[in-house]
Amino acid sequence: MRFWDKLEKSIRQRDSLLCVGLDPVEDRIPPQYATVADFNKAIIDATADRACIYKPNIAFYEALGSSGMCALRETLDYIPAEIPVVLDAKRNDIASSAAAYARAAYQVWNVDALTVTPYLGRDGVLPFLACNDRGVFLLCKTSNPSASEVQDWAQGGEPLYLHIARLAETWSGGGEIGLVIGATYPQAIAEIRAHSPTMWFLVPGVGVQGGDLEAVLRAGLRADGMGVLINSSRGILYATDPGAAAKALHERINTVRARVRAEPQVLGAQALQVRELASALFEAECVRFGDFVLHSGAHSPVYIDLRRLVGYPRLLAQVARTYTRLLSPLTYDRIAAIPYAALPIGTAVALQTGDPLIYPRREAKTHGTKRSIEGKYREGDRVVLLDDLISTGASKLEAVASLVAAGLVIEDVVVLIDREQGGRQELARHGYRLHSAVTLQGLVDALVADGKLSSADGRRVHEYLKDQDRGTR
Repeated sequence: MRFWDKLEKSIRQRDSLLCVGLDPVEDRIPPQYATVADFNKAIIDATADRACIYKPNIAFYEALGSSGMCALRETLDYIPAEIPVVLDAKRNDIASSAAAYARAAYQVWNVDALTVTPYLGRDGVLPFLACNDRGVFLLCKTSNPSASEVQDWAQGGEPLYLHIARLAETWSGGGEIGLVIGATYPQAIAEIRAHSPTMWFLVPGVGVQGGDLEAVLRAGLRADGMGVLINSSRGILYATDPGAAAKALHERINTVRARVRAEPQVLGAQALQVRELASALFEAECVRFGDFVLHSGAHSPVYIDLRRLVGYPRLLAQVARTYTRLLSPLTYDRIAAIPYAALPIGTAVALQTGDPLIYPRREAKTHGTKRSIEGKYREGDRVVLLDDLISTGASKLEAVASLVAAGLVIEDVVVLIDREQGGRQELARHGYRLHSAVTLQGLVDALVADGKLSSADGRRVHEYLKDQDRGTR
């Protein structure tokens, strides 16, 4: 039987998406077990009615030397034949070495599937895919804290982890392949699911690492209620009662799974991106709530200051990726940022997309070149105007006038936040389209949903925004 068929059969038999990780640490094994293998066998006995798949991590066995290898052999032989096994070994190498690793996994250890790193490219992965009856899970977006140092690296606005997901489908030649995606990144799970509707996800990080089970299932479940394997290792292995711990997690998974499938709309990639962005802006105090006196002298319960982004490089990069998604369907030659808040944003976007950046000066330059627009451009170039947010649209039209006077063509304006105070309509009246990542009301709703803002404060902000909207009509 092919691995993927065996997996689905096991899932249906147990009504389970639970993957139990068999990662024994010798000094944490209770004293009543004489060997690592005995401990593993007890775990298997306690969880075999709940686990749809087992995942031993070979590192924990290699660390014990030859006795550990014997324990792995005993463990694999003990797992019921109808339950598939994925060996977590993260293998890869040049083609001939990769082929040897594949033989070791599939012929010597006789496991059903293997975790594989994609770093060497196609020829380092194909030897593992050559065994048609076995499964491969490619590392895509891992749950460790520094994963973003490599996996979030972007080209043309597309992060490396999404590029890996796209490559995985081409490498598998239309066959089934899985991805390892950490539970701590539900937005990435949703993003990848949007591009890969049928792919399997192996998801570690729920439990000890703090992953949100409901967010993961909302982001990753396929329409058939499958497609996601929730792994738990330490949370089950070292529980006072491993069987009870497995049962509890299995029931939590199925409760959320049933709720998600029953809902008419599942929280998708875009909504998760908004929630993640709102939370990050709130934590960086780019969005604050209280009583603020504005330049006009009026009072406001909310204050937005995206100039603070320069103090948070990772958040600035996240914001730049958001702009990049908004820019991707547009046609243009270069981008223009409005000083001052949008200048660092525009620079970050240009570094991600490779688009040339210009900006209109706020003050006339009275020396040197006396340029009113900085950067390289030609008359007739199509330009997209970038700013941090929009209220009435007046500052956008002022910047547009400066650029148009220089012979540039502008049709689109892109901002992070739309305060919904008439700016969109004002731009449209002058023939310009507005593209925004989130409305201020949507941002407030996301913070209320995440418990970062009380419902009462959320309603107060909404009433204020409605009053502002009425005042612009």
